[in-house]
Amino acid sequence: MSNGQHKNGNFTSTLGFVIACVGSAVGLGNIWMFPYRLGQYGGAAFLIPYLLFILLFGWVGLSAEFAVGRKARTGTIGAYGYCFAARDREKTGKVLGWFPLLGSLGIAIGYSIVLGWVLRSLAGAVTGSLFETDAAEYFAQATGAFGSVPWHFIIVAVVSVILLTGVTKGIEKVSKVMMPLFFVLFVILAVRVAFLPGAAKGYEFLFVPRWEALLKVDTWVMAMGQAFFSLSITGSGMIVYGAYLDDKVDIPGASVRTALFDTMAALLSGLAIMPAVFAFGIDAGSGPSLIFITLPGVFRQMPMGRLFAAFFFLSVSFAGITSLINMFEAVIESWQTQFRISRFLSTLLCGGITFLVGVFLEEESRTGKWLDTVSIAIVPLGAVLGAVSVYYVLGYPKIREELEKGHKGKLSEAFGFTAKYIYVPLTVLVLILGYVYKGIG
Repeated sequence: MSNGQHKNGNFTSTLGFVIACVGSAVGLGNIWMFPYRLGQYGGAAFLIPYLLFILLFGWVGLSAEFAVGRKARTGTIGAYGYCFAARDREKTGKVLGWFPLLGSLGIAIGYSIVLGWVLRSLAGAVTGSLFETDAAEYFAQATGAFGSVPWHFIIVAVVSVILLTGVTKGIEKVSKVMMPLFFVLFVILAVRVAFLPGAAKGYEFLFVPRWEALLKVDTWVMAMGQAFFSLSITGSGMIVYGAYLDDKVDIPGASVRTALFDTMAALLSGLAIMPAVFAFGIDAGSGPSLIFITLPGVFRQMPMGRLFAAFFFLSVSFAGITSLINMFEAVIESWQTQFRISRFLSTLLCGGITFLVGVFLEEESRTGKWLDTVSIAIVPLGAVLGAVSVYYVLGYPKIREELEKGHKGKLSEAFGFTAKYIYVPLTVLVLILGYVYKGIG
């Protein structure tokens, strides 16, 4: 690696980089969790704290991970080693880097199982088998012990193959196809459900402001958690994308654009889902089962429902795969670099571990417990370690130099203050509140 070039290659454009980051950020949480939280915690009033947190976390949180990746020119473990080398503690940094890296791997294990369910539902929508049986029964068939092995395997294999075909070029090309299609398909769905009788109740649920909700602590806690986890700030995944970033890219600008596109995807999901749910009088707060049980019931009652079900599950697949690509890449690059093994072997190890561990977690209750444990205990800890390592261990003056590359002019004084005295404490708060609330993301 030399002259700002990672051995795995660099993103070819800022647009390609932003789209890849949006692909990583936009995931299943945007689709099944955000619309319900928006309605549950005050409708349009919820958007005030949510947008505040999404801009703050995007501006100084994503920027930190992108910048340290680009400065160190390596992913998670190497980047933490680089930060702590500034204090003559490189080995300590590399050891700490394993925590966020294991968070990425842990989420990937559970996420690949859920995407297997999505892929099976997509196949069922295309063939019609999804509508030939009760939706709950169809879902139960996939979520028993070893109930989704072939679909689960296909997901892991597809992501592994993508990451073996040109690395950054592969990530860029796939993201440039999948993410625009995600938005297009969800726009089509949003337009279609707008014409359903009773859809107006869904819009009321989403957007009629209930200002009293802003006086409740839970509203702010859930807005903060939703924003934090939605942007994939894990102290790992976005670092590796930063390592593939050209020096000319304006990192703070790209970070804010990523946050805005992620928010657009979340709002679009609400517009595509909630009007349909209310039109047919179905519980809006059914969580993950909203995708696999509730919505198939909605599509079953809609004209051309089979086609729109296929559109829906295809777009969800796109969102999930682009997120899983980032989780895999964080692990693959670190193992490739730290153990000095080939790209092929690192990918094979990551994919193999993800699938083999996941096979024994395919039962729905086990998948849920696994994802809850990782998202409450490991991922927020990784984010805290990342924030502290960048802004305090490496130090703001050094990371500011990296942030100002490609940026027009100097960063404002507000950036450093916000990063050190607001963002870092908030990451600690997210970790603590995750335990208190048993999950806020």
